[in-house]
Amino acid sequence: GGPPSQASGDVFGTSDAVVKYVLEGHERGVNWAAFHPTLPLVISGADDRLIKLWRMNDSKAWEVDTLRGHFNNVSCVMFHPKKDLIISNSEDRTIRVWDATKRTCIHTFRRENDRFWIVTGNRNSNLLAVGHDAGMVVFKLDCERPMAMANGSSLYVVQDRDVQVVDVDKGSTGKQLAACRRASNSMTHGMKSLQFNTLNQTETNILVYYSQDDGCYDLFVGPGKVAGDAHLSPMQGSAKAVAFTARNRFAVLQHSGSIGIYNMQNELSKKIDNPPVAVDYIYPGGNNRLLLKSEEKIVMYDLTARKAIDDVAIPGGVRYVSWSPNGQYVAFMSKHNVVLAGKNLEYHHSFHENIRIKSGCWDENGVFIYSTLSHVKYCLLNGDSGIIHSLQSPVYIVRVHKQFLHFIDREQTVNKMRLNSNEYLFKLSLHTRQFNDVKLYITNGRLCGNAVIGYLKQKGFPEVALHFVEDQQTRFNLALEYGHIEEAMTAAQELDEPTSWNRLGLEALRQGNQQIVEMVYQKTKNFDALSFLYLITGNVMKLKKMLKIAEMRNDVMSRFNNAMLLGNIEERVKIMAEMGQIPLAALTAKAHNLTEFIPKLEEQLQDNDIAAHISRSARLLSPPVPLCRPTAGDSGNWPLLRSVKAIFEKTTFENVPLPPEPSFEDAMDDAAPEETDNIWGADDAIGGPSGEPVIAGADWGDMDDLDLGPDVPVEEAPKEDKGQTVSMGDSVQSKWLRARKLPADLIAAGEFEEALGLLKRRLGLINAEALEPFFKEAYWATCSSLPSVPQAGSLLWPLLTEGNPKARDVAPVLLFSSKVIIDKVKEAQKLTTAGKFGEALTWFRSALQIIPLSAAADAAEEKSLLEVIEWCREYVNFTRLEVARKQLPLTDVARNVEMSSYLTCCKVQSKTHQCLALNLAMFTSYKGNNFVTAASFAKRMIQGSWGEQGNAMVPKAKQVLAMCEKNASDAHNINFDHKGNVESYKFCAGSFTLLAATDAAVTCPYCGSIYLASYKGKLCDTCQLSEIGANTLGIQLRPL
Repeated sequence: GGPPSQASGDVFGTSDAVVKYVLEGHERGVNWAAFHPTLPLVISGADDRLIKLWRMNDSKAWEVDTLRGHFNNVSCVMFHPKKDLIISNSEDRTIRVWDATKRTCIHTFRRENDRFWIVTGNRNSNLLAVGHDAGMVVFKLDCERPMAMANGSSLYVVQDRDVQVVDVDKGSTGKQLAACRRASNSMTHGMKSLQFNTLNQTETNILVYYSQDDGCYDLFVGPGKVAGDAHLSPMQGSAKAVAFTARNRFAVLQHSGSIGIYNMQNELSKKIDNPPVAVDYIYPGGNNRLLLKSEEKIVMYDLTARKAIDDVAIPGGVRYVSWSPNGQYVAFMSKHNVVLAGKNLEYHHSFHENIRIKSGCWDENGVFIYSTLSHVKYCLLNGDSGIIHSLQSPVYIVRVHKQFLHFIDREQTVNKMRLNSNEYLFKLSLHTRQFNDVKLYITNGRLCGNAVIGYLKQKGFPEVALHFVEDQQTRFNLALEYGHIEEAMTAAQELDEPTSWNRLGLEALRQGNQQIVEMVYQKTKNFDALSFLYLITGNVMKLKKMLKIAEMRNDVMSRFNNAMLLGNIEERVKIMAEMGQIPLAALTAKAHNLTEFIPKLEEQLQDNDIAAHISRSARLLSPPVPLCRPTAGDSGNWPLLRSVKAIFEKTTFENVPLPPEPSFEDAMDDAAPEETDNIWGADDAIGGPSGEPVIAGADWGDMDDLDLGPDVPVEEAPKEDKGQTVSMGDSVQSKWLRARKLPADLIAAGEFEEALGLLKRRLGLINAEALEPFFKEAYWATCSSLPSVPQAGSLLWPLLTEGNPKARDVAPVLLFSSKVIIDKVKEAQKLTTAGKFGEALTWFRSALQIIPLSAAADAAEEKSLLEVIEWCREYVNFTRLEVARKQLPLTDVARNVEMSSYLTCCKVQSKTHQCLALNLAMFTSYKGNNFVTAASFAKRMIQGSWGEQGNAMVPKAKQVLAMCEKNASDAHNINFDHKGNVESYKFCAGSFTLLAATDAAVTCPYCGSIYLASYKGKLCDTCQLSEIGANTLGIQLRPL
């Protein structure tokens, strides 16, 4: 080989290395040595289980200290790149963290089955990586999340263990307010959260919570505006969590599990010893409210009423809570999931991110902006979401305001950047139907054309996209998609392609636009189709012109077809003669007695007799003539009208098709009980056909063969004009609508569309088809007519319950009064008693559907109707359960027992029906060999009071209980705990399954049926009217 200098130059890229220091001190072999990133320090680890710290200068190096603690060879050691720490690992299966200043071990990480060999750190972050026998681990020593909270333009943040306030609109430097506690060690800062009291705008109230010392907090109270640096003194306490609850109150979750309410002098004012759930952590919930975290569930708790308002499940457990500036919306963030809800925990939307969610906050428009490790994203309350931009490094969003994003990076620096919010503001404007803003964002926002068009089409707004598209092909496609013939015509003229003309012709023909169809056929020279168009529209003159054009074109077949369509026999004879079809021509001429052609044609036939081939019943076959033909000046296009049916199927109501009704087969279908005048709720007085009493449980199944052994805006009434001018008086309908504008009044006046709009806002109506027959019945109930003088039409005379047509105060006849509704419910009750569940379901549901079309005279009647809604809801679900149970296969015993058990959870109003449900569940469980479950139902029957018919079933229940106590086992596992509080059980009205306490649930805005969150946006199966989970105004049965 070459000289040593050459070898050294190959390895190090320079000349020979020169030994500068020799550090002696280790007793055994040294495994690792590392330099400090900034200071003249060296750290080393060796097989003598020691770590030695060395200092050096230009002339010498010497030992500073020795770190002892490892029990085996030290494999690797290093200085932390950003903190005053030393990290070492060893073959003793531990990683140790040392305080470089105090030279003491402050933390030990242990891995039981693997030895550690190497450790390294990232110079630009706090990440550490260690290698062991089975692989590698990457971790951080401390959380890097900044302690910060924004209130308006003021950002309260902890920097260098000082609480500072920064005006984010003016700059990133702040004023000091207070000093935080010192960290317990240099590895972790020990702070968990910082909260500012947004409920008190006159003072500065700040809570800093620490995880050190088993949980503690500092309360800082000061003036509202701080001119310069301040040094607020802390008031301290211990806690598992803290949160502001009012202007001068905050809550403390104590280690015992109770919640204490403290004033701003840190004095206990009241205590809640038994919260509704086992509380792990607390978050602010608004004025006099608190959010309680219990595992994966969040409960909204009212501190004044001391009751839970609602709860929501957060997959993965909530970590951070973000309220909107106006307090109307809240976002719950876990590691990978976000749930958006209203101020009362009304569910809006939830989504999952594969990458970890770091932070999020609301902008002033109610849009949630959040950051992941690599992106800044947005999500609207309706579920629309997208990416705003990517990130070089993670950021923590603290405020979004007026298209500016304020955030803190991992260096604890406050930053501000402009946010490209055009995309989500465009979607928000479209969702709220602010079309002027939509146009502004599309034209000035530089949004991607195809993406915007696709989104508009997906949301059902192709006509909106048409206003902003310049490409003619795209305009043409959009115009055809939503049937705008004129726009499609303009685009087709620009494109001038046969394919476009043909598509336009098909759409115009579908809409009955004769003029455009005619022009398209002329443009494409489709003469045969043009002739047929003139035939079906009865335009004989133009059809004759088509015959002349075919003759000019020398198109024999077209001539013959036009002659056939016109019924022109002479022309047909000429064509056949010209084409050499002399026998056919002669036969046609003789059949229709065309004497001027017969002699010449017979000469050419050479005495062949064709008369024998002519039928005696032969007659001219002419195409039918249209009954209605366009007159002079009439376009002939089909009229496009909006019928009553079209109003009920408008897309604005998001028409949802009704699910097919199950086919019920009740044994007593031929013997429907007649209506009686029994009092509502008198179970034992319910009569059957011809007045005889209905036998309770007559068709509830065979239960005797057991082997038992022994704001709409208020319209002000217009002021009357007191002048002397003559004007037309108000109609009767306008008079009653001026006094009261409930759905019943609008229907009586024939204002179906306005009534549907009101029901949409009040009840979340999406299936208007179910109400169509009731609308018609209610409307015709107010109509009558009086005969007038001869030669004049009848006089329309609305039927009124108050006043007369000339009076100012009138009220229409109300078909669906409270008496009619209650009578309908009574009839349904009798059907239920007789076991005719299919018919009972129809009657209960119809009663539920006509209640919104009624009106209450006073508060008492209104309360009565609202109670009927609850009764009908329970009975509808009751009968739906039994109908669905009867359709189960006989082999599915477990589900049969389970659904019969659910019947006992329905809060039906009749004692007899409650007893019958228990009886049915008892016998079904007994037959299914679920003896423990059957015994529970038997006990409930024996212990209850059911009236005369119900008490007659008790002896049988006692026999069942005796037999069950001998067996005492269940053959099938069912989702029903008979030991629990059955009255508190809730089941999903869609899937017929019990809801767990942690399940996210939504309700029907009208009938109140409960569903799993996955049913949000679907049609309610109970009332078959409303959208599940819709946020509505609620039913109104009398004027406010």
